[in-house]
Amino acid sequence: MMIVMKPGATEEEIQAVISRVEDAGARPHVSVGEEVTLIGAIGIDQAQIEQLEELVAEPGVEKLVPISKPYKLASRQIAHGGESTLEIAGRRIGGGVFATIAGPCTVESREQTLSTARIMQDVGVQFFRGGAYKPRTSPYSFQGLGRDGLKILAEAKAETGLPIVTELMDVRDVEAVAEVADIIQVGARNMQNYPLLTEIGRSGVAALVKRGLSATLEELLMAAEYILKEGNPNVLLCERGIRTYETATRFTLDIAAIPVLKEQTHLPVVVDPSHAAGRRDLVLPLSMAAAAAGADGIIVETHPEPEKAVCDGPQQIRASEFGDYLRQVEAAAALAGRVPAPVAV
Repeated sequence: MMIVMKPGATEEEIQAVISRVEDAGARPHVSVGEEVTLIGAIGIDQAQIEQLEELVAEPGVEKLVPISKPYKLASRQIAHGGESTLEIAGRRIGGGVFATIAGPCTVESREQTLSTARIMQDVGVQFFRGGAYKPRTSPYSFQGLGRDGLKILAEAKAETGLPIVTELMDVRDVEAVAEVADIIQVGARNMQNYPLLTEIGRSGVAALVKRGLSATLEELLMAAEYILKEGNPNVLLCERGIRTYETATRFTLDIAAIPVLKEQTHLPVVVDPSHAAGRRDLVLPLSMAAAAAGADGIIVETHPEPEKAVCDGPQQIRASEFGDYLRQVEAAAALAGRVPAPVAV
């Protein structure tokens, strides 16, 4: 349930409603807008709903709005039908601001990572991505440098000022990853790892949740809800392609997911064209399609020498060509009313 306060409701009236929500055994979620304040009553059953219906007669209360979706905090209703703009490490994404997250698939070495980060800084990328831990189908494939990789990412951040996006796979590594990451990436295979999502929510670090290989959009939103319910509001959703019967591409990028999610949630929607395509030549057209469809950003892989990459080389854009690629994607984003996020803090 969402309680909409009247314009001009006093702080005393707002606090009285919050107390009533808590007394009913629900969790209050307060959203302060320019004109009105919204108070969400989260985690309530039918008996509690009936108890809270009396709030409509309280001073300062405009109306009560039921939230029918199972995802309450991710619902667009909780934001009064608007889009959220997230502020993360001095960068913005969402609400009409288009941001680019770019970097190598994995941290292979200090030189490979730092050289890529410098180029990304020069061309105007907002966030730098790189995997210190890598989920691989084969246990014999390169699994990442682990904590040594995190140290390299920390050095890249210190030198370039670019906020870091890196994947977390295990609850045992939450503290180590949270010390370096500005955004913790939840991989497709961990989208429904609920204990991991809960710990990320408690960490307070922003999260980028990738859609599972066969997950519905509602399941993706419910995964985000696990993080949001712990009091962490900075969650990005990521469409990265789903598994279908088609074999021409690595996965099938669900472009329709972008406008559908924009209808259902206030959270920013990011697209990963690299993993969907699996081929470098397809990354640009998929990126432009995603941007033109209204995505709030892209997360894309790039490498100084893709042919020498330890993993996923065929889908990584050559770093020296990234600036030209990015300008074309930003032009497509402009068609959907999205403007590049300013880099300067």
